[in-house]
Amino acid sequence: MSKSLQAIRGMNDILPEQTPLWRYFEGTVARLLDNYGYRQIRMPIVEFTELFKRSIGEVTDIVEKEMYTFDDRNGDSLTLRPEGTAACVRAVLEHGITGGGQVQKLWYIGPMFRHERPQKGRYRQFHQIGLEVFNLDGPDIDAELIVMTWRLWGELGLRDAVKLELNSLGTSESRGRYREALVEFLSAHLDKLDEDSQRRLKTNPLRVLDTKNAETQAILVDAPKMADYLDDESRAHFEGLKARLDAVGIPYVINPKLVRGLDYYSKTVFEWVTDKLGAQGTVCAGGRYDGLVEQMGGKPTPGVGFAMGIERLVLMLEALDKVPAELSRQVDVYLCAFGEAAELAALALSERIRDQLPNLRLQINAGAGSFKSQFKKADKSGALYALILGDDELAQQVVGFKPLRGQGEQQSIAWDALAAHLATCVVQG
Repeated sequence: MSKSLQAIRGMNDILPEQTPLWRYFEGTVARLLDNYGYRQIRMPIVEFTELFKRSIGEVTDIVEKEMYTFDDRNGDSLTLRPEGTAACVRAVLEHGITGGGQVQKLWYIGPMFRHERPQKGRYRQFHQIGLEVFNLDGPDIDAELIVMTWRLWGELGLRDAVKLELNSLGTSESRGRYREALVEFLSAHLDKLDEDSQRRLKTNPLRVLDTKNAETQAILVDAPKMADYLDDESRAHFEGLKARLDAVGIPYVINPKLVRGLDYYSKTVFEWVTDKLGAQGTVCAGGRYDGLVEQMGGKPTPGVGFAMGIERLVLMLEALDKVPAELSRQVDVYLCAFGEAAELAALALSERIRDQLPNLRLQINAGAGSFKSQFKKADKSGALYALILGDDELAQQVVGFKPLRGQGEQQSIAWDALAAHLATCVVQG
């Protein structure tokens, strides 16, 4: 017997019962970004593999272990994008929209792909909303990104469930000095490091700082601190960021071990973390990458951005019971029609109502059926009200109006008065 078809492990269907919450979250973020003056950009999900090797770093876990890479029919090596920043930088360079110091404030949404071990909140196809700003180098724009996310958590009811962690990685020069000091320190404790940290010590030593191994973490207590190696410019930038967050009243903690998993970060890095999702605690993260555009062939261009995981934030909304009650109802009004003449009139009437009330969610019965069966479908739809149109109503040019979710008797409403009545009742309902 042939194997039944199913989704690839770690790549999940988002079913109709789930999409209302996704749309609510995505719409909330989109409106917020519009209000702050950000514009949407849409990039392909497939890029040349070299893009990610040059930007993320060839010795990162993402490039070494996690990318979905393949040769196409022309022999080109292509990769499903594992993150959005590199693709966004490629796009702005290709189209020249950051040239001449033009400020660009961009955001994007879509699937990303990493071959990781699937677990709750971590999937092989996952979805992100990302944001990138180019040609602004001050701490004010870093602060704006964090302030926006703080406002988002407030709108979603999540502020009490997240914590902001900050660090500064300095410039490439100061980070290089720190890397030398860290390698020297860790090399003296090489036999006590876990296997993964020993490997990273040779390839990407800063990643040792975010190890989950308890014994290695104990050793790191006495390790050199990045703050002691910051240059004056980076230190002033970081102090400027903290001053702005203090002015707004956003609480934060300094995490000297926060380095992020991508090579292109410099100066500011931050993460919003939670303890409500088990091991997958980061829900939004980002930072500054002032050297990335130049590294990818452009002129020196300051850059800063973040990305948030939609799956994890949707899980948080569900876990904390922050899902708006109205999302459980996808239909406001269900129109039942009995007989061919009534069905024709119902179709015309429903379109007239939609013209007058474009935001009304009106579903017309399809497939005919008895009075009992149509009312059963009306109730199952979750609608607040049922409209009834049969031969008697058709003759009098009225509809029966019946509440489905509360008190109230059925009444007859004239066709010409129906839109105004629905506008009042649905708002009240």
